Amino acid sequence: MRNAVVFLAVLVGVLALLALGGAAIVLGEADDSPGLQGIGVLVVIGATVVALRWRGA
Repeated sequence: MRNAVVFLAVLVGVLALLALGGAAIVLGEADDSPGLQGIGVLVVIGATVVALRWRGA
């Protein structure tokens, strides 16, 4: 049961980071802000790396 709770917590965290990064990319495009787009891309890449490297242990 503990593994399921930890998995759910990591999943929710990764999905939240992906949503935040995606929103930063879109809002950076609307405001013509390359810095915000870059931060959004880094957040999305970081969340993807965490999701792929996490083993659940």
